Amino acid sequence: MPKVSVKVKWGKEMYPDVEVNTDDDPVVFKAQIFALTGVQPERQKVVCKGVTLRDDSWANFKLSNKALVLVMGSKEEDVPAAPVEQTRFVEDMNESELASALDLPDGLINLGNTCYMNATVQCLKTVPELRTALLKYDQSSGGGTAGALTSALSETMRALEGGGAGACAAAVARLLHALHAAAPRLAERGAGGQLAQQVMSSSHVELVCSEADEPPTKSSETFLQLSCFISQDVKYLQSGLRSKMSEQITKMSDTLGRDAVYTKTSKISRLPAYLTVQFVRFFFKEKESINAKILKDVKFPLELDVYELCTPELQERLAPMRNRFKELEDASVESALGTKNKSHGDSKKEAKRKTILPYWFHNDVGSNNSGYYRLQAVLTHRGRSSSSGHYVAWVARGDNWLRCDDDTVTPVTEDEVLKLSGGGDWHCAYLLLYGPKILEIPHEEEEPMVTDITGEPAGDPPTALA
Repeated sequence: MPKVSVKVKWGKEMYPDVEVNTDDDPVVFKAQIFALTGVQPERQKVVCKGVTLRDDSWANFKLSNKALVLVMGSKEEDVPAAPVEQTRFVEDMNESELASALDLPDGLINLGNTCYMNATVQCLKTVPELRTALLKYDQSSGGGTAGALTSALSETMRALEGGGAGACAAAVARLLHALHAAAPRLAERGAGGQLAQQVMSSSHVELVCSEADEPPTKSSETFLQLSCFISQDVKYLQSGLRSKMSEQITKMSDTLGRDAVYTKTSKISRLPAYLTVQFVRFFFKEKESINAKILKDVKFPLELDVYELCTPELQERLAPMRNRFKELEDASVESALGTKNKSHGDSKKEAKRKTILPYWFHNDVGSNNSGYYRLQAVLTHRGRSSSSGHYVAWVARGDNWLRCDDDTVTPVTEDEVLKLSGGGDWHCAYLLLYGPKILEIPHEEEEPMVTDITGEPAGDPPTALA
């Protein structure tokens, strides 16, 4: 039976009643298949009952009437074309190619020991309210020396938003000039003629005498940052903050007429939206007359909870929002367990809309109403003293992190950021900038799950002045 009628199946297509003459060479049958499917003979794999058809012989390829013949292969036009440009891997790219491929932002050129200023600006850029205010700032508004500094910072921020390397270089030069005019001490130069590097800090104190029955000295003072003093026992940021908030000092007692031991305790009565933490890594060595550096490894978290550092009154005010975070976390766990236990099927779901709750108290815009913070920038120092070495900014951008080393910006991982805790000559975290942890409530279209926390209006959104 040299002639048979078979069914040819190619993908989802079925071609019935295809006549095949086995007296002809197999390439003739493949030519018929090409006419039907458009698949070139050299791209075809023809199979019947588990046997593959060869080009030169029918051999064991037995056909009978109504037999099913499977064809595998794709049309030439369906095959992806070779790329016009050769694929480049990230590991093989130089810094400029990497910045272009990953859409990395511009950096700031070092004008001679200006790395601390450059790193600080990159950290400030992560505060959205401040960045927005500076981009909208009217540079013709005047304001004397302070106004000139704000104007220069505004110009720098605009250059970083896409002005290019040339604009960034010009802007940072004007910023340096304005900074020297506003703070002349920063214009001091070292023995080598370069700008001296500067570091500033602040603290607040409350005292109770431990040796005499005298009323405690209570005061309310503002502070610009929290300080983490590094001792032999401090291994984690939280323990360093706690030790700073409660310690003993010696001072003159008016009651005893001599020096006495006082217990210094501090409690936070208001939390800012953005919290700066300084690692006190430098101390003065009299023998060498330098500010030496403490290289000890002190771990810091990506998420920081400062609830225990607050006054009882503030803790009470923080409780409602903290409960909302706990409720959302519990609901997420229950949802994950429920999804896991469901039978497999069409798991596609439309993304739920989310409501972002205010992170500030309704009567105190610019505050933090939960005590929860998320790390968004790290300023590091590499070197052995405060008067030498190099400063670098490590900033969060969405779910990713960037290393801003003056005018060189490269992507890094969270693990690399957490390794900045110290312990060697590599970069050590000197300043941490934490932003408010944002609570996003998912809800259904029909029944929004937004619950009023305080029973009062949320207030206006925060501004850079908050």
